[in-house]
Amino acid sequence: MTRTPEHPKPAWVNFIAAIALIFGAMTLFSGGSVLFIDGQARADAGNYVPFILWFNFITGFFYMAAGMGILCWQKWGLTLSRIILVATLIAFIGLAGHITTGGNFEMRTVIAMALRSFVWLAIALVTGAAWNKSMQDHAST
Repeated sequence: MTRTPEHPKPAWVNFIAAIALIFGAMTLFSGGSVLFIDGQARADAGNYVPFILWFNFITGFFYMAAGMGILCWQKWGLTLSRIILVATLIAFIGLAGHITTGGNFEMRTVIAMALRSFVWLAIALVTGAAWNKSMQDHAST
């Protein structure tokens, strides 16, 4: 459903959208620095896990798309947020498998994946609650 005057977006949802957009930009910058620039960022990355690095870099574009969808108060922004959450949890499980089979990793990767999971859980839950409230408010008018 597209936003209409009957389905107003709460003003604070702009803050949630900004978080998604900033998180996406930071993810693209940090991941791109390691993937595409042979320099200090790659050296500092240590024992990075390639499939997690690529996953995070690619999803950075989706973070930004979800942020724009939420900012424009489009239902697909919420749907994409939920898809990002599920994909992140699946990647996190893959990281756990990599670690338990003796793969090299950095603890900061585990922490970063936990943070990503938490952020997208929060975005999906808060945006979903706001969307549902907006639809209920419209239905009661």
